[in-house]
Amino acid sequence: MSDETVQALGKVSEALETVDRARGHLYSFHQLIGHADLQLDEAVQLLRAGGHTELADRLRHDMVGRNVVHGRWTFQLVEEFDDDYWSRFRAHEKSLRDELASGRRHLLEAEMKEARRTHGEPGHEARPGEGD
Repeated sequence: MSDETVQALGKVSEALETVDRARGHLYSFHQLIGHADLQLDEAVQLLRAGGHTELADRLRHDMVGRNVVHGRWTFQLVEEFDDDYWSRFRAHEKSLRDELASGRRHLLEAEMKEARRTHGEPGHEARPGEGD
């Protein structure tokens, strides 16, 4: 396999890893917004308990359960991202690996490991369970 092909597969893998990190941030966003919405419930209750019924009603009416983007809560953003962009990206990455590298992953990293490890030294084995 050419160096360019290995590098291209490495870049696609790296890009997918970046998308996976972004997906994690999207899930964090989803959880944080959900938590904030529950905190607003508490604030509304405290405003009511403090005699500020009109303010509590205004906050409850406008903000509690509000869509974060037009027509969507964060779970819907997560689902759409997963079903469209993320799943499609993963399918392309797997297809490229299957067609160009017999499904093997991280070829670039494997080459780097082989070039950088110290043969024969403990902790530098090529694979688990190997003496060298």
